[in-house]
Amino acid sequence: MNPANDDLRAVLERGRGARVLVVGDLMLDEYVWGSVERVSPEAPVQVLDWVSHHDGLGGAANVAQNLVALGCEVWLAGVVGDDDKGARLRQILIEQGAHVDDVLTDPLRPTTTKLRVMAGSQQILRIDRELRHRLSDELQQALIERIATRLPQVDGVICSDYAKGVLTREVLSATRRNAQTHGRQVLADPKGSDYTRYIGFDIVTPNRKELEAAAGIGAATDDEIVHAGTKVLNEIRGQALLVTRGKDGMTLLRSERPPVHIPTAAREVFDVTGAGDTVIAAFAMALFHGSDMEAAAQLANRAAGLAVAKLGAAPVGFRELALDLEGGPHYEGTKILPHADLVRAVSRARGQGKRVVFTNGCFDILHVGHIELLRKSRALGDLLVVGINSDESVRRLKGEKRPLIGQNERAHVLAALDSVDLVAVFGEDTPLALIDALHPDVLVKGGDYSLDEVVGREQVEAWGGRVELVPIVEGFSTTDLVRRILERHGPS
Repeated sequence: MNPANDDLRAVLERGRGARVLVVGDLMLDEYVWGSVERVSPEAPVQVLDWVSHHDGLGGAANVAQNLVALGCEVWLAGVVGDDDKGARLRQILIEQGAHVDDVLTDPLRPTTTKLRVMAGSQQILRIDRELRHRLSDELQQALIERIATRLPQVDGVICSDYAKGVLTREVLSATRRNAQTHGRQVLADPKGSDYTRYIGFDIVTPNRKELEAAAGIGAATDDEIVHAGTKVLNEIRGQALLVTRGKDGMTLLRSERPPVHIPTAAREVFDVTGAGDTVIAAFAMALFHGSDMEAAAQLANRAAGLAVAKLGAAPVGFRELALDLEGGPHYEGTKILPHADLVRAVSRARGQGKRVVFTNGCFDILHVGHIELLRKSRALGDLLVVGINSDESVRRLKGEKRPLIGQNERAHVLAALDSVDLVAVFGEDTPLALIDALHPDVLVKGGDYSLDEVVGREQVEAWGGRVELVPIVEGFSTTDLVRRILERHGPS
């Protein structure tokens, strides 16, 4: 790790555990995956053959899931509809560890939902269900009171504005006043061209297009960014503006300080959805726990570089960012995925017409038998997903002295293999829940199993998949390796 990365790793460590209140527009992101191979005889439109469906978080909810993934304690204040989508959004947030006690229900509006229809990796249609009218006076006052009550318990506030009617002038103004009363910083991810709504906010984080709209002038070059940003910063009378600029990185503007232009950290841009949410989450986390603005912006830039390499509004986790700063292999976040991201990746692959293969095991000490199993498994399809038992699961199955290698190390060793496309750790004794979530086309086990012993066989065959038993390489097992090591190197 170079010295700059050492410094950012310290910023990341310091920020962990920050207590953050996120106020704003909560959204449910839905994805329908499929393949397009024909045109409808009813009209000149493509026909999508449905493959799978996935729910995710958007708007302020995505800011919250990024903060949770970075190790923060997060409270959400916002509004959802009295409908199934609102209940689903709450459920996902709770499962991820966010507090939703301050999320109110409005029976007069639907939960904001964005349905994206995906043919492979290509988005072919987006359907939005939302009402943008302002909250009723009664609901607005109830939200203000919830925010005021929560503020003493947190280190800072993020207002995530998507112009859906929740962050009214009254809510924004009351949040700012109450935050300042308690000595808390308040940040805004803005929307629209009228930034008088954010007067007195400590920091505002527009993207380049949003800055142009707010300033009323172009902002393509460094000098234009500084000119437009300074105009807006003077208007809102804030401490700073952090402008995200896509491929050109970001610019930090502060009153009476020289501008800081930070080049992009992205290695590969796949999808910019939700990148702004990742930026404000990482920036605020560092800022709320004592880091200076420039260091916090540098950390946010590194997090954004990881976010745009993912599909959809997927969060960047603490360990993933830490590994990136250490300069190690970038398997976490790309090959080693949490379950929600894994389901999304597999759905995308299936939508592209790829055959998905799944196998699992402890893989405690990787040996030639494992290598052959994985190589032959990969040859049975286009995408190989490997599930590995967590450390606790291995102990339950094989005794307290196992595993010899921890789950993180086992996952990274597997991810380094060309034959392995994706890796997931599961905590149950069997991979059945993971198999149900992924719907693999082919389920593979070693030839030392019989078909009747294969967990998930009935499920896979029920949806039209098949089970394959791969012959094992005789004389190779973790138990044999441990025995040989003890015989040769144990006490004489």
